[in-house]
Amino acid sequence: MRRSRRKSSNSSSSSSFPYTIEEIHQKLKDIFHQSPDLNMVEYTIQQKKVAIFYITYQINKVQLNKSLLPPLLKIQQQNLDHKVILNEIPLGGGEAQDNIDKIASNLIHGSACVYVEQDEKALTYLIPELEQRSISRAENESLVFGPQISFTESLVSNLNIIRWRMDTPDLEVKKIIVGERIPTEVRVIYLKSLADDENVNTVQQRIEELKVDDVLDSSVLAQLIEDNSRSIFPQILQTELPDRLCYALKKGKVGVVLDKSPNVLIAPSTVFSFLETTEDVYMRWNMGSFARILRLTAMVLSILLTPAYVAALTFHYEVIPSSMLVSLGQSRATVPFPPILEALLLEILIELLREAGARLPTKVGQTMGIVGGIVLGQAAVKAGFTSNILIIIVALSALSSFTAPSYLMGTAIRIIRFPTIIFAGLWGLVGMLFVFGFLIIHLLRLTSIGRPYLSPIYPLTIKDFNDSIIRLPATIGNTRPLSNHPKDKKAYSEKKAKKKKDIDE
Repeated sequence: MRRSRRKSSNSSSSSSFPYTIEEIHQKLKDIFHQSPDLNMVEYTIQQKKVAIFYITYQINKVQLNKSLLPPLLKIQQQNLDHKVILNEIPLGGGEAQDNIDKIASNLIHGSACVYVEQDEKALTYLIPELEQRSISRAENESLVFGPQISFTESLVSNLNIIRWRMDTPDLEVKKIIVGERIPTEVRVIYLKSLADDENVNTVQQRIEELKVDDVLDSSVLAQLIEDNSRSIFPQILQTELPDRLCYALKKGKVGVVLDKSPNVLIAPSTVFSFLETTEDVYMRWNMGSFARILRLTAMVLSILLTPAYVAALTFHYEVIPSSMLVSLGQSRATVPFPPILEALLLEILIELLREAGARLPTKVGQTMGIVGGIVLGQAAVKAGFTSNILIIIVALSALSSFTAPSYLMGTAIRIIRFPTIIFAGLWGLVGMLFVFGFLIIHLLRLTSIGRPYLSPIYPLTIKDFNDSIIRLPATIGNTRPLSNHPKDKKAYSEKKAKKKKDIDE
């Protein structure tokens, strides 16, 4: 017991201020493992040694040489310490620190440390060198109507965009640090007067309870906090559009912004959230409704078209019209494979072309997708590996899956197509019904931060059909989605929306 007490007392005394310049320099070098990027500049001011520590590529050297060093070297007071320096240097963000680990953390985040030898505290000034991508158009969520800017990898820029679009004190932002080895800043954003407290607390609690070394991106964070990480369906929406985030916040949802990630998370989300865009809101209500119903129909067709072809040719010739049966038989006369292998071969070929086009440079990828699809398709038909009709069906299925605004949902639909084809080839329509029933049951069981994933279908909420499956005129659809449990259920007064006046009235 005595030895342990002596050790603790010695360690605490050795780790507390004051230090000599050499001691604090050595401690910082030990923390950074003798990194050559840790720089120290030493001066003598009023017969006292003053050292400035910084990491070369983390600070703005122009600001260091213009705003920090000149006023520091001009100080004339005799009793030089951190209090005098803090008053004499007209640079914001100065903080007095007496913890060496905290000083090292500030150096990593772009601070310069000023220390007077044998002083009780050191000063840190935040002067970071911000390397960030400029605001540009969205790459993955392109729009014809509406704002064109997208989020960047900078948390400061993203918060600035959000505040610019939602200039209200009702917008609440909570800060959370995630990552035990590499800390990353996370912000939970919501409208205080709208967002349900349970939704906010659920998101915040799941993020705070994470015990991970690092969070690489918001997509990784979404997988860590979603309800069912084994499901193929994404349960938390990711977007790179600021207007989509603001639109979701005004419906009572919660946003999560991660530093160094260009995508923002939105929760709770339903399966229909991944099939809608803000462009549906910018268009007239009937056009927006048509676009949403078209996407929903395309998703169902993408799953069922190719398996229906396989099931019909393998087990159910009676469902094929007689006029079409002759041409279908002629096109498959030279095909040596059963329908299931023929369909799987073409589906894999389409996926290979899509993956190659996505990974190659933009111009080469577009050429590969167009030319490769045409050449390989014609060659496969002439060689007798597949039929013309299956080429059309597979192309329609691929196009249908590409109509999903969310890349993750579109990928999930394409993957689901493969087991559906296999079951259709083994058991026909019975196998397709089995897969379809399994998907429905799985979707009914899924939740997004505890809220039903298949809402408003289950539980059935007729009012929530607006802004999920269809869009209603402004004079009718004035309620926010009840599945989000917003504090204020009405977005505006329905009577005032219907009232029309001329200018001279």
